This record gives sequence, structure tokens and C-alpha cells, in this order.
Amino acid sequence: MSRVERIRETLQQAFAPTHLAVRDDSHLHAGHAGAASGKGHFSVEIVSAAFAGQRPLQRHRTVYAALDALMQSDIHALSIVARTPDEVAS
Repeated sequence: MSRVERIRETLQQAFAPTHLAVRDDSHLHAGHAGAASGKGHFSVEIVSAAFAGQRPLQRHRTVYAALDALMQSDIHALSIVARTPDEVAS
């Protein structure tokens, strides 16, 4: 299973999102110190009712907490866009 698939599966289980896009941006950071460790750079767009009532910082912390094991082994950098279904609909 690829790192993108592991990230996707973990976020699916944690948030039951209505939309989830995970992109590996590691190729954009070739030569970067973090790339030398073998960990990757990823972007996540996630829409979930689980974020209702949370401020953006809390949403990011929640995503980081869900991905904690992968942060230790596979992820060097993570860009997150986390919204609720209502925010997407408006």
C-alpha cells in the first residue's frame, strides 16, 4: 500500500469524509532536507461533518492526531484544507 493510500485510509476511518483528496507533493521538494529522510510532503483536502464547531487550528490538530503514526514514519510536511459540508455548499 502506498503512503497516499495509507493516509487516505487513515483519514477515511477517522473522519468519514464526504470529500477527500490526498496528493503527494514530494517531487516538488527534491533536495530539501526533509526529503533526505525519506519522508514525504503531502497535501490533504478533507470535508467532514466532524469539523463542525471547530476552528481551523483545532481541525488541523485533529488531522495531525489521526495521522500521528504516519507523521513519525512517512510524512515530513502536510498541507491541510479541512472544511465542513456546510462550508463547501455555501
